[in-house]
Amino acid sequence: MYYKRTLSKSLKEANAFFKVVLLTGPRQVGKTTLLEHIKEPERTYVTLDDMDILMMAQEDPTHFFERFPPPVLIDEVQKAPNLFSYIKAIVDKSNKKGQFW
Repeated sequence: MYYKRTLSKSLKEANAFFKVVLLTGPRQVGKTTLLEHIKEPERTYVTLDDMDILMMAQEDPTHFFERFPPPVLIDEVQKAPNLFSYIKAIVDKSNKKGQFW
C-alpha cells in the first residue's frame, strides 16, 4: 500500500530546480517507494543491490552511465561512491534539471 507523502511536492520542486536530488534517511521508511511512485516514465530505475550492476558501477562507471543515462534514479548509490565524481562531471556539462536522483 502506498501512502501519499507530503514530501512528494518538495521532491518534485527540487527536481525542477536542481540537477541532482539526494534523498537520505533511515532504512525501510519508504524512500525508494516514494521516489518510484513520483518518477517520470522516462526516468530509469537502477539499484546497486544487484551485484552485477554494482560491479559495473564500481569497475566501469563510464559503461554504467552509458547503460543508465539521465534521467536516472540510482538506488543504494552509497555502495559505489566513485560514481559521485562521474555524476558531477555529467551535470557540469549540462544545465538540465533533475538528471539524477
